[in-house]
Amino acid sequence: MITVDGVWMRYGRGPMVLWGVDLDLAPGSVTVVLGENGCGKSTLLRIAAGVTVPSIGTVRGRPASVSYLPERFPDQLRLSARAYLRHFARIRRLPTRVELLDRLGFAGDLDQPMAELSKGNAQKVGLTQTFGAIDGFLVLDEPWAGLDVAARAVLSDLVREAADAGATVLVTDHTGAAAKLPGATVYRMVDGLVQPVEDVGLVEVVVTCTSEAVDQVAKLPGVHSVRRAT
Repeated sequence: MITVDGVWMRYGRGPMVLWGVDLDLAPGSVTVVLGENGCGKSTLLRIAAGVTVPSIGTVRGRPASVSYLPERFPDQLRLSARAYLRHFARIRRLPTRVELLDRLGFAGDLDQPMAELSKGNAQKVGLTQTFGAIDGFLVLDEPWAGLDVAARAVLSDLVREAADAGATVLVTDHTGAAAKLPGATVYRMVDGLVQPVEDVGLVEVVVTCTSEAVDQVAKLPGVHSVRRAT
């Protein structure tokens, strides 16, 4: 069991970002944290993964194997996709799971620098690195963002497979995909506090708009899918 115990966080002398967050993350579980941009979700994930040290509190029971996918890659990451995957595989002493790239529908150049890949292709490389080991703790910050419809479905399958194999999965998501995963425990973060969400439903909204507006609606936070009327 991984326990986030009384975690408070503030950066420098700024306002408090997290206010006494408590979470229990069991092996084989998927925990989803929802919330608006800037509410503290990414900070919570970095602390859970061990990337950031909290101002107060601790994370107990974190396993030796932690796979962390940030929301954004560094803008100037010059490693090629191939070298990036080999580097992390070497650190973990694991084979490079290039087959995951095919499964996710990677369509870029493996020898191209990560910084020059499209958002979707870079995300697929990051996911391949993250799911290279699924026997520990997977921390995924907005992993469905930037993916095409087919890759989103594959990612949902990968998350379920990891949990079924005994991994602990902690994820943030604004697309609605994570909350639909069977058995997922869902929280909403508001002003640095996490609150359980008993029922996460999807609502269909019918609107009349231009074709250009449809593309903009599809990019809005919380929109799971857009279907054009015939």
